Amino acid sequence: MADNFLRLHEMDNVLTCMSDDGFQGIARGHKVAATNISAGQPVIKYNQLIGEATKDIAQHEHVHVHNMAMGHFDRVHEFCADAHWGQKPALNGPTTFDGYVRANKSVGTRNYIGVLTTVNCSATVARYIADYFKDDELNSFENVDGIVSLVHGTGCGMAGNGEGMANLQRVLWGYAGHANFGGILLVGLGCEQAQVSMMVANFGFEEGRTFRYFNIQDVGGTKATIDHGIRMIKEMLPQVNDISRTKVPVSELSVALQCGGSDAYSGVTANPALGHASDLIVAHGGTTILAETPEIYGAEHLLTRRAVSQDVAQKLVDRIQWWEDYTARNGNEMNNNPSPGNKAGGLTTILEKSLGAVAKGGTAPLMDVLLYGEASKRKGFHFMDSPGYDPTSITGQVASGANIVCFTTGRGSVFGCKPSPSIKLATNSVMYRKLHEDMDINCGVIADGQASVQEVGEEIFQLIVNVASGRPSKSEALGFGDAEFVPWQIGAVV
Repeated sequence: MADNFLRLHEMDNVLTCMSDDGFQGIARGHKVAATNISAGQPVIKYNQLIGEATKDIAQHEHVHVHNMAMGHFDRVHEFCADAHWGQKPALNGPTTFDGYVRANKSVGTRNYIGVLTTVNCSATVARYIADYFKDDELNSFENVDGIVSLVHGTGCGMAGNGEGMANLQRVLWGYAGHANFGGILLVGLGCEQAQVSMMVANFGFEEGRTFRYFNIQDVGGTKATIDHGIRMIKEMLPQVNDISRTKVPVSELSVALQCGGSDAYSGVTANPALGHASDLIVAHGGTTILAETPEIYGAEHLLTRRAVSQDVAQKLVDRIQWWEDYTARNGNEMNNNPSPGNKAGGLTTILEKSLGAVAKGGTAPLMDVLLYGEASKRKGFHFMDSPGYDPTSITGQVASGANIVCFTTGRGSVFGCKPSPSIKLATNSVMYRKLHEDMDINCGVIADGQASVQEVGEEIFQLIVNVASGRPSKSEALGFGDAEFVPWQIGAVV
């Protein structure tokens, strides 16, 4: 048993199988009982409740959906108990990266021009404008990373105010002002709810050489509009190209912490290693942003303890309660997550998944809780409210200012994000070998006994700095990022 199974805490009554050749052929990542567990008794992992036995479970028996469920659980939300960072990590490694310093002093890791749409009706025009520049049109603009169209499926057929419109406005303006864009062209139709003029006025943007906007209905037909947009971008290109990378401190990094296609290894390897990298970023004065509210459910009490104020802690509890109501009124429940893939990887309940997911946030104090797409206003570790659906969640994190994305995965999620490069972190060596062309780092070496969490965390930190300085991540090299802009749509479609 000792060779094939891992006990994560001395108080745990389940063990994690570390090999497909484990006791009784139980798959790697799955759990077995460390002792007899009676029906109705709690199942403990990470020294935390992850569910309860639905029937008597004998010692060494497989523990999963057939004999365990979330059940009733209580957690105490202690506020600010761990708000003071007891032991900051040692600041080894680089202290600077090569970034693009913008006129407003924000710093980008990439230098794109974005064609941003207010409504789905302008999506095709936006794509045609961006596609014009895909071949040789940018050869003489070596400092421009590309022209990317940011299209989505909403912007009309929705209320002109309320949560849904507020989400969309924050995302559009977060992208319009993002440091990874040297220029933005905003394209509307003209009759949609998300009016270009209203959004420009609300967020105080002024039209200039690198921020332009128009409505299709004002310009003319499709071909005339495409030609108009191409001319505008051609006018932007020389100024966007006339900027080069300069040395800036690591404190200018803002890193989105994300996981998708998780397995039971996520909370043991990649997530805590990314958490250590997050702590290094924060210790250098930078910013990190954890998200996916349904995937911290049942573990949010660990974050409220780290909140720097009662108000910040209460913000998180308020978002959790919003999600409980949101799922209930839509005939759903929070434990509908984990997904089938998560369960195949050994995760049984959302409590178990969440306890692994929060490890991405390291140990730093929680500085603030952001609404979806809300801009971060201070340095340090943040939580942003979002769904667990990865493209939607990351869209919000980028809108909040993230100029790098770190994405852990156990089952193997292929994902990229423009304008912010995405670094993929594999939780186990089997999947890493199978999907090595998509994975940047194999965190499975932790489970293999070849490296510590801290060592892999330092490797992640070094790669973040290298990618921020211009090294392509694997998802960038594969061309990902043009189809992953997915704002969170809330409310009735009418």
